[in-house]
Amino acid sequence: MATADVAQPIDIAPIEPNPSLQHEKSTPHNVQTTMKYYLEPEDGSPPAPTIYNRPETFAKPFIEVPVLVTDITGNENTYTLDNHGFQLHRHESNEKAFDDDTRIKTEYYAETEQLLKDATGATRILIFDHTIRRPARADGSTDSASVSPRGPVRSVHVDQSYSAALSRVAHHLPDEAEQLLQNRFQIINVWRPIKTIYKDPLAVADGNSVLDADLVAIPLIYPARNGETYSVKPNPAHRWYFKYAQKPDEVLLIKCFDTNEGPGVARRAPHSSFRDLAEEGKSERESIEVRCLVFY
Repeated sequence: MATADVAQPIDIAPIEPNPSLQHEKSTPHNVQTTMKYYLEPEDGSPPAPTIYNRPETFAKPFIEVPVLVTDITGNENTYTLDNHGFQLHRHESNEKAFDDDTRIKTEYYAETEQLLKDATGATRILIFDHTIRRPARADGSTDSASVSPRGPVRSVHVDQSYSAALSRVAHHLPDEAEQLLQNRFQIINVWRPIKTIYKDPLAVADGNSVLDADLVAIPLIYPARNGETYSVKPNPAHRWYFKYAQKPDEVLLIKCFDTNEGPGVARRAPHSSFRDLAEEGKSERESIEVRCLVFY
């Protein structure tokens, strides 16, 4: 597995509980389902690379494994970025439609930067991309010519490997990378429903239940550079969670990388959409995820 030397992280004060996320107790909507995990080839060959804009390279060998996905409703404040690799945060956005790319990159990006600073204590945020997932219309179009129809990802993954996460800093901030990496650095995805989600919800694994040995580096080939993601091998120790009927003001923060290697710190949280058979007849999922470099 790729590794890199980084300076000792600074200490960050623990995040205070968010009282607005304490809901009335109700029967949790736990789901027994399956997850698509990476299937190692019998001949031991390495995984084939994923090539940007070549969908035929996206699919990898997988095995469907039965899992229980626990609904965190009523216990939202139990789960934190440091201890689990994910955290639910209450935030009402001024943006509702998410149908204008320019407005997203100006107004919504600014909102998201402040949200992350408030939630983590970070001093600087750099957003490097976003993805909207929503169904296409019957004619194949979406609400905006700049937004391609992209469905939920049904495989367990982490968006960046450790080495690829570090290279993101040099790629986006080449003149500042060395200095910025003297302190703690994270990549966090800010994942928000556009409408309340019932079908194809997003599940996140407790990062501390997933071993580094469970991660499989997948080369990701861009036109001008190379990256790397993680697929994940199955392990019965993995613990899965989601927020049932997640609303647009219930934002899920998902950690993809953390330089802090301290005891108990979840450095990444694998995630995947999943099928809830009880909700299959509901409307297709609509969501936006914003990927952020987070500096302290």
